[in-house]
Amino acid sequence: MNVRIAPSLLSADFARLADALAIAEEGGADAVHVDVMDGHFVPNLTIGPPVVAALKRATRLPLDVHLMIENPEESLDRYLEAGADWISVHVEATRHLQRCLEVIRRGGARAGAVLNPATPVGALADSWGDLDYAVVMSVNPGRGGQAFLPHSVEKVRSLRQAVLEARRGAAIEVDGGVDLSNAADLASAGAEILVAGTSVYGQDDPGAAIERLRAAARGGVRV
Repeated sequence: MNVRIAPSLLSADFARLADALAIAEEGGADAVHVDVMDGHFVPNLTIGPPVVAALKRATRLPLDVHLMIENPEESLDRYLEAGADWISVHVEATRHLQRCLEVIRRGGARAGAVLNPATPVGALADSWGDLDYAVVMSVNPGRGGQAFLPHSVEKVRSLRQAVLEARRGAAIEVDGGVDLSNAADLASAGAEILVAGTSVYGQDDPGAAIERLRAAARGGVRV
């Protein structure tokens, strides 16, 4: 199993997003993580469909669009039209998770569901047939640079077991506080996609930081 690295633009310089995309490409990233915040589901406000569309035009990498917004079902079509390749919605933000996942997949993108730190793995019990990936938030969502929550490793392990028991192929993504100190443990527990913010864009050489993180995760990959 290869662990994929998705640098998070939330930790990049928003005035130089084209440069941040180029760094991700040149550093060998597998995708770019794009955080969309509405100022309601989480306190901060970030970007919307026009910026996602601009990012799509500026990179060859898949755009992993993480919707931290209330009632995501009302906006999914706009993000699909903007060119999102992966779209994840929070189970806590919608009453219609299955409907959201269906719309995303029908629109040609990979469909993901996100679990906040206090949300149990069982919240996805009826969704495995509609999921391409599940996201474990290893910090409380809403801002970058937070400290990793250690219990997230065990949550990833439980999620991997749930995927195996459901006999589905959903990938597991981890978002929040991922760095060299925990990448191997997360990969060993079953994480396949690591979202990295300050551990990439907060480093002197972000491109080299991507490879260091990949190498650290490789040390924990189960063959």
